Amino acid sequence: MMVHFRWVIFISLLTLGCKQDVVPATPTGRTYRMGLQNSAPRYDNVDLIVKSLTMWTAYADAAMITTEVPWDSLLAGKKPVAYVKNNYSGLRDYYSSKNLKLWIYIDPANGLNRASDANALVTAGKSIAQPDIQKMYRRFVVVMDSILKPDHLGLALETNLIRFSSPPAIYQGIKQAAAAAALDVRAVDPSVKLSISVQAETAWGKLQGANVYEGIASDLADFPFLQELGISSYPYFNFNSPNDLPDNYYSRLTAGNNLPVFVSEGGWSSRKSDPIMTCSCSEQQQRDYISRHSQLLDNAKAIGYFQLTFTDLDLTGLPSTVDPTIKYFAYLGLVDATLQPKLAFTIWKELYNRKLK
Repeated sequence: MMVHFRWVIFISLLTLGCKQDVVPATPTGRTYRMGLQNSAPRYDNVDLIVKSLTMWTAYADAAMITTEVPWDSLLAGKKPVAYVKNNYSGLRDYYSSKNLKLWIYIDPANGLNRASDANALVTAGKSIAQPDIQKMYRRFVVVMDSILKPDHLGLALETNLIRFSSPPAIYQGIKQAAAAAALDVRAVDPSVKLSISVQAETAWGKLQGANVYEGIASDLADFPFLQELGISSYPYFNFNSPNDLPDNYYSRLTAGNNLPVFVSEGGWSSRKSDPIMTCSCSEQQQRDYISRHSQLLDNAKAIGYFQLTFTDLDLTGLPSTVDPTIKYFAYLGLVDATLQPKLAFTIWKELYNRKLK
């Protein structure tokens, strides 16, 4: 799942934000940086966006920008440089002022429907399988890297889920485009760490219904430029309790290859919004998940831990163009839609206050 939030962040944001009350540090360290993507309950409330940003960056040492390629804008003739500067440069400056390491993930596919091309491409009668669209994606990737200068750059998301769900032409198009983009980036940036992400539940055979571990050997072979690996995980769809997650839930994915891993997106819903969810999905379960999650991260010697949403979403305030399946991810926030902390935020702060090794 990838949610595209297009916030216009003004340079004045650089002056905002003081540290919140500090939770006493625990004696146990952590190997992973912690962060989120900026989010707010509604798209149309700048005040909520700023308050959310101020709250979560007080308990983060990394940040994530993840976005679908803005196909509608690019197909309409918008220049990538202008688009990136207008939509992301201010946010990047703010993260720099907070000394946050930056991860950027660029999704050439459909973030909420892995069986399809991005909605804007479908509307335009286009596909990532087409060379001209791949070229557009590659240019956008290079511009994002060149202007924003991230520490880590992801070129495709949940590739194993796309391979399982989508027509072969879409997966092959993503495979070809990502490989070419990796070469393009390397020609201008020798230092950024390159990756893709895979979907944990798919790797474990959960989404296929077989419950047979499949691993990610195909992804490692199809994207040989990888220097590290992102993992997407939303286990509340397939597990009743956080304690049901195996100890090697992440570490098994890269066993034997020493590839650094991080959780690029995920979480546990604090509310059961649909019977499709296996869990009972309470605030207490969400709290327990973050506690259990820290053990899985430790077992994998992870280098990063991200959620995409800091706040719950106000579903009544979202544009009608947003895919209705967003409801499955509406209650992942560490705070609710009024920015009131949930139980999970306490555990997040405790983890953050562990010393980074």
